[in-house]
Amino acid sequence: MSDYLIVGGGTAGCLLAARLSENPDVTVELLEWGPPDQDEPRARSIRRWAEMLEGEYDLDYRSVPQERGNSAIRQARLRILGGCSTANTMIAWRPLAADLRDWDVAGWAPEDVLPYWDRLRIPIHPVAPEDRNPYVADVIASAATALGLPVQERWNDGRLDERAEGTGFFEVGYEPSTNVRGSTSIHYLHEVLDRPNLTVRTGVRVTRILIENGRAVGVSTTDGTFRASREVILCAGAIDSPRLLMLSGIGPRDVLAAAAVPLEIDLPGVGANLMDHAEGLILWEAVSRPPSTCASGWDAGAMLSVDGDPSRPDVLMHFPVEAWAVHASGYGVDLPEHVVQIAPNVARPRSRGRVWITSADPDVPPSIDYGYFTDPDGHDERMLIEGVLAARRIAEQEPFKSWLVREVFPGDRDLSEALRATHQTVYHVSGTCALGDVLDPQLRVRGVDGLRVVDASVLPVIPSVNPVVTVMVVAERAADLIASA
Repeated sequence: MSDYLIVGGGTAGCLLAARLSENPDVTVELLEWGPPDQDEPRARSIRRWAEMLEGEYDLDYRSVPQERGNSAIRQARLRILGGCSTANTMIAWRPLAADLRDWDVAGWAPEDVLPYWDRLRIPIHPVAPEDRNPYVADVIASAATALGLPVQERWNDGRLDERAEGTGFFEVGYEPSTNVRGSTSIHYLHEVLDRPNLTVRTGVRVTRILIENGRAVGVSTTDGTFRASREVILCAGAIDSPRLLMLSGIGPRDVLAAAAVPLEIDLPGVGANLMDHAEGLILWEAVSRPPSTCASGWDAGAMLSVDGDPSRPDVLMHFPVEAWAVHASGYGVDLPEHVVQIAPNVARPRSRGRVWITSADPDVPPSIDYGYFTDPDGHDERMLIEGVLAARRIAEQEPFKSWLVREVFPGDRDLSEALRATHQTVYHVSGTCALGDVLDPQLRVRGVDGLRVVDASVLPVIPSVNPVVTVMVVAERAADLIASA
């Protein structure tokens, strides 16, 4: 039996295990469904991130048919030590003050959260000069002119709290000299695996939380039962943390009844409030293929306000080196030999979806409904279109203009229909065990003692930027909250 039992060795779980085990007077046990990552070179090099998707480590979840969005999205969820921080582009943003104010949860205001940015152990650097693609530099130059945006070299110096707009190469969680990514497994956990009070078990799948007399006391797994004397902490991500709660009888009464799971706690918010950044697509035929120089291939972009509040970006763009046009091909677009892309996403979506179980069998995949573009005032659809229109303005400016032959997609198609049919996830699903609803301000599950959640599911409102660093900051704060309990 350990004092703390952490379920899920992903972005938050690795960080939390390292932090909690700094206290030699407590024991910490981490259970990860997938294998270790130390000997997987694809998990170390940020340039190889795409090789980790849709393969042996990816749970590769699918959604139910979408009422107004793309129903063909493959949702990557990584089953390996380090989780999704082994397979993303590690675009690193200091949490924006305006985003944190939107959370409106006691103890989670900007002044409570932002000091933890300074505690992060992962390396965060501007994309190194040797990794800066000249084609992407041309897109940045045109974006600055076309949209009137400042070129940012340092995005994370606090200036975005006043004006969250700009364009440029990003700051990224990686080591420029080696291309080693800034995953929490590499930079928090690997160096402390020999701590006598820390046990890390890989290849162990948790299937249920054990609850006795209203308290979480351990978990059932494929390798037997593991117990905790102080707390069970779920760090399984925005899909699998609510899924495990529901499999354990904690969740909406009607969902559990339909799945034939005995009810422990009726908690309607479990699995609700699902948010994601829907990413639009605009493609051009290019005069030649861009050079391959990059840190990850998604090293730059732009953020802009559409509705007039400069502290709140409405659209966040990525300028990839290589176009990702799978959904355009599926839509029937005939792609030329050389194609380039701008990918604008809805930075502050108002649509909400949900995740739920349909069976007590843990081998039955969860059901996911993103609810894309279902917000009643049409905000998300409008921002998707505004992002593509802004991208067109960039394409009208030199030097990017000289790279282009013609617009391939969406072209003269109806923008709303074509963009909603071909958008992609940015793998930023969050909010399904939200602070202030499912969780109290200490990240404790309401109605159950000894049980917390620490991962992207706790975010009550999705950040307007790539959220991986926000998840790390939440985990850093969680370590303090747990240690002081």
